[in-house]
Amino acid sequence: MSERLTRLVLRLARNPEAGFPDGDDRRGYVLTAPLNNEDRLDLEAWRRLRLHCTVRRFSPDKREDADGWLTHRGAQWSFHYDEDGEGPDEPTYRLGDHRLAIGDYVTIEEFGEKPLTYRVTEAMPIAVGADN
Repeated sequence: MSERLTRLVLRLARNPEAGFPDGDDRRGYVLTAPLNNEDRLDLEAWRRLRLHCTVRRFSPDKREDADGWLTHRGAQWSFHYDEDGEGPDEPTYRLGDHRLAIGDYVTIEEFGEKPLTYRVTEAMPIAVGADN
């Protein structure tokens, strides 16, 4: 039996108040997560596949790059990193309520920073086999 995950690329959208009036395609996240038929996070599938649900933060400043996991607690989805100095999990703003289709927007708050808006720019299905 195989299940499907989606590899999503979220790139920094226009955030004029944060100094990014045109956005920045070099900053963002690569998120691997299960989506339902409405392109929303699927909590039940995440519970089965959580070890495959990853996040990678990327930036032109390689010191800001980080690898971690998509986590869920209560009604909150967040990004968890094990790197020293990363601090608490990065919260997302109602990530479970948003569609994650190409062109949709989500808000993420990096540790100690203002929340920023990101746009889904890529979505690629990935099969996860029983032996993965």
